[in-house]
Amino acid sequence: MIKGYISITKPGIIIGNLISVLAGYFLAAKTEGLNGPLLIYTLLGVALVIASGCVINNIFDRDIDQKMSRTQSRLLAKGAINADAAFVYAVVLLLSGTAVLYQKANPLSAVVVLLGFVFYVFFYTMWYKRHSVYGTLVGSVSGAVPPLVGYLAVTNYISLEAMLLFIMFCLWQMPHSYAIAMFRMQDYKNAEIPVLPVVEGIHKARRHMMAYVAAFTLVALAMFGLGFSGYEYLLVTSGVCLWWCVVTFRPLSEDTYVQWSKSVFKTSLFVVTGISCVLGLELIPFI
Repeated sequence: MIKGYISITKPGIIIGNLISVLAGYFLAAKTEGLNGPLLIYTLLGVALVIASGCVINNIFDRDIDQKMSRTQSRLLAKGAINADAAFVYAVVLLLSGTAVLYQKANPLSAVVVLLGFVFYVFFYTMWYKRHSVYGTLVGSVSGAVPPLVGYLAVTNYISLEAMLLFIMFCLWQMPHSYAIAMFRMQDYKNAEIPVLPVVEGIHKARRHMMAYVAAFTLVALAMFGLGFSGYEYLLVTSGVCLWWCVVTFRPLSEDTYVQWSKSVFKTSLFVVTGISCVLGLELIPFI
């Protein structure tokens, strides 16, 4: 049963988001200094809030999860976990995560993580995901909150650097999410979820993805251009962004779109991991 309750928090999504929290934390720590306990508490607080959002998502999406091959085995979709018990579990996770950030980091980071939760649960999960092609865009806002919280946990103020970080991760979310929708397109069709590849077709989705990858590259490099990062960041970011551009700008056909979208998705993971790691490496001289 414990394993089941862990599974409905979507650990893979939590881990992926914690990597972006590190990016924000490392970026801010270069000026404010490294604080090990603060980093641990920040990761814990964000993880608990994300876990809560994922549980709520599992509860609310039980009907569409039953229609998608990759989600049919989820415990709430199968009725193996009681929805009311799962809701109480989600509330406890949310309150615990918010309390950790409020007490161990600062109130601003707690407020921002709650705003991200609201966007994910109420605007994305409960409305836009099911009713609008702009659901991915709304979801990108909540997806960009974890790195911002990582930054704010250190600085306790919103700066131009913080806003660039937030915009950068909003832009990253779009091609990453469209790629998933593309190689899982039949699932989305079965569940009648109006994602761009389903509604407008793979070629229009590809054009949007190319634009977002190009915009992400420009914003990511602006972090160096405005003096917020060093030459190590420039080298790694230029490399991973060029790689992402090459993969995304490849030709696309009806026969190759599944493999193409999987390549875009996998590369997006290397991009965010590479940037997070190099920000950590740049922090070493300040430790």
